[in-house]
Amino acid sequence: MSHNLHFAYSLYEGYENYKERTLKGRRFKHSDIITLIEAIKHNKIFSVDKAGESVQGRDLFLISIGSGKTKVFCWSQMHGDEPTATAAIFDIFNFFLADNHYQEFKDLLLQKVTLYFLPMVNPDGAELFQRRNVHQIDLNRDAVQLQSPESRVLFSVYNKIKPDFCFNLHDQDRTNAVGKTGKPASVSFLAPPFDDDNSLNERRTHAMSLIGEQYNILSQFIPGHIGKYNDEYEQRAFGDTFAGSGSSVILIESGGWRGDREKEFLRKINFVSLLSSFKCIAEESYLVEPVEIYDSIEVNKDLMMDFIIRNVSVNRGGNDYKVDIGINYEEINIGEYHNFYYKAIIKDIGDLSVYSGYEEFDAEGMSLEMGKTYSTVYNSLDEIKSIKVEDLLGEGITNVILNSSAQDYEFSNVIFNIIINGTDRTEKLAIDKNPNFVLKEKDSIKYYIINGFLIDVNSTGRKKGNALVFK
Repeated sequence: MSHNLHFAYSLYEGYENYKERTLKGRRFKHSDIITLIEAIKHNKIFSVDKAGESVQGRDLFLISIGSGKTKVFCWSQMHGDEPTATAAIFDIFNFFLADNHYQEFKDLLLQKVTLYFLPMVNPDGAELFQRRNVHQIDLNRDAVQLQSPESRVLFSVYNKIKPDFCFNLHDQDRTNAVGKTGKPASVSFLAPPFDDDNSLNERRTHAMSLIGEQYNILSQFIPGHIGKYNDEYEQRAFGDTFAGSGSSVILIESGGWRGDREKEFLRKINFVSLLSSFKCIAEESYLVEPVEIYDSIEVNKDLMMDFIIRNVSVNRGGNDYKVDIGINYEEINIGEYHNFYYKAIIKDIGDLSVYSGYEEFDAEGMSLEMGKTYSTVYNSLDEIKSIKVEDLLGEGITNVILNSSAQDYEFSNVIFNIIINGTDRTEKLAIDKNPNFVLKEKDSIKYYIINGFLIDVNSTGRKKGNALVFK
């Protein structure tokens, strides 16, 4: 185990040498990876074959390396808005291409193992940064019907390879926590079942043992942030289907990490985990890991929120109540889907002590008052930008009115929400509503919450996020 840990630490420390710089953030497209695949084609250590096409005719490529007897198949981004592992796969390609001190390891690995990669299974979904494919089919619920061409490609590649090990690579919702620990489930594993009885066979046990080994390794880098995905059998899912076909299947889900919404750090963790796993498979070190390690991993629970305001006093019906307010940020695609803005939603109100926030603010001693709309009507965005922010903040203003026929305003980059042409806008503190209010200490306003983001009354600008445009 210590040898594998040393290897993982070395990968962790040297990761920046292999990171593929052209893949930035989470919203890269099929065209971005095609450029990289075309370059790989010219290197003799890789074999690149067209495996098929998406609904809209985007090519899916199977990339392989090695000549070993043990076959390992990795596929990523069958959900178009789950790109973390796709980027990590290209980082791994750079690792194999690099002239580095790992050459002896790489030679030995590729003598024992053949690695197969099918990156970005759902390129049409990636183009729109959406979960499902362009026909609104969830590819991971299409393993039985095989209605989508992307599903048929994945299924045919699997049958062609007949892999010993499969890595089913996903991103999961940031709302998942490791049990009730209050820590985000930054990486979650699963050895998926192959029947409703959650039965065990040798192949599934091998997957569990490998996950146990990875749990011990990754706990050195993200201690307490490793969870287990729900193990309810889903016959329509590819992982469960391939587990029933005789492969050891490992599901890896990249969740949330504080301060890393774009998941750059978790991309690094994927890089370390996958290469470490390949080493463990080649050396068969997982065989000595007891399945009890896997069994001990805490199951994910939906107990994380983006932002929680704690202990704020709210007046209802003449009575004061002390509550917590949980807020989540929905990402709204704009333009060509290379960018987005945030729309905040109140997820819950009341005693949220079982929940944890990626960010939290203790409003003890403060009371909540709903935001107001400024009565002055502005005729241009430039006029709004020239507002003396400190004057309106002192009055509890969260919204301003813009008299405009233009329909191209998607969101507000100024500190206030913008109401177009007097659109009816009544602020309300309620579940599923947009949070816009002030926090007062006695009679003095201390903080603003505009579109769910905290703003200090003494600030003249927005530190993060955006406001909204109401039409």
